[in-house]
Amino acid sequence: MSVNGIGLNGNITDNNKDVIYFDNSATTRVDSRVAEAMIPYFTQIYGNPSSAHVLGREMHGCLDKARQTVAKLINCAPHEIIFMGCGTEADNFALIQTAELFKGKGRHIITSAIEHKAILETCHFLEKQGCYITYLPVNGKGMISLYDLKRAIRPDTILISLMMANNEVGSLFPIKEAACIAKERNILFHTDAVQAVGKIKIDTDDLGVDMLSVSGHKIYAPKGIGVLFVRKELKERLTPFMHGGAQEDGLRAGTENAPYIIGIAKAAELIMEDGYDENTRIRSLRNLFEKRVLNEIPFTVANGDPELRVPSISSITFKYIDAESVIGYLPQICCSLGSACASDQEMASHVLTAMKLDPVDIRGTIRFSFGRFNTEEEVNRAVDLLKAGVEKLRQISPIYNQQAGSG
Repeated sequence: MSVNGIGLNGNITDNNKDVIYFDNSATTRVDSRVAEAMIPYFTQIYGNPSSAHVLGREMHGCLDKARQTVAKLINCAPHEIIFMGCGTEADNFALIQTAELFKGKGRHIITSAIEHKAILETCHFLEKQGCYITYLPVNGKGMISLYDLKRAIRPDTILISLMMANNEVGSLFPIKEAACIAKERNILFHTDAVQAVGKIKIDTDDLGVDMLSVSGHKIYAPKGIGVLFVRKELKERLTPFMHGGAQEDGLRAGTENAPYIIGIAKAAELIMEDGYDENTRIRSLRNLFEKRVLNEIPFTVANGDPELRVPSISSITFKYIDAESVIGYLPQICCSLGSACASDQEMASHVLTAMKLDPVDIRGTIRFSFGRFNTEEEVNRAVDLLKAGVEKLRQISPIYNQQAGSG
């Protein structure tokens, strides 16, 4: 795998040619086919889609087609798609708009304790505006209880927002069942599907959700583009989130980011063509990685549900060692800390904390996430590097020498 960079003089460099990129849940590399599809929309098809002239009409038609493609990916009507700047904006829009629209009915929202910060911070904002938020707990595998969900519902509950797949451990929530519970009680349901789109098949009709968030840069499209699905009946009642022109049915003003919309549509097309088949290969890479790590590196544990998770994520705890040290010692492997770089528990991963992992284990946890461009050779090379690196670091680890080494 070759990763190019740009030097201070603006020239392309190849200093990272040996890097192993296992951080696809943070962002994916733009697929070359996506990039190629976007290029004409910078220099050839560049009209403003709101303009009445020939170039504007041409662009308008291209965006209509892109909207149809994205809608097909999640099985909804094209007019139920709102293009956003990112998944975070989509989450903000869903929660804030719902709270405003239904404030006369109630102010109670239910979510989970392990949502992405895009949901949790929006909930904290809404609490300051007078909303009441229930944060559902999770078990040791990072799963919610539908029983807890039913118990949390109140007469003033207006929205349930639950992620489809957790971004740290990959756990898949029972969205269809949760949405059914919401529907039976006339409560709106939103799901942050950012980590699930492209990894599992998504059908908004089958799921019964009212809103669903998507992020382009998690599915090999560029950063800076997202999607919010809003069911027709609800969308017609919403008010503008951004004021100005009539773009996106008047809900999000501003000239459309046409090249990026084309990019996310191309990414959606590629998923529908072969993305779900390629997930079988990605799952096999992850399983090979976990098998070797757990068998060949002592005192390691895989976190999350072994079955009910997306095929791309592996959360590994390296006991008796600091994960930050592992990442620093092995710069060849791009991965993510399972906890923040801080010693106090308040700064630890809120996901792993909610799962009640030992604080010391949280500090030793790393997320590896696999994707389209990874290979078996990279997996084996990464495990070999980890084996040597972890062994070396444990030799100088006081915790290891005191607790594991003495045993």
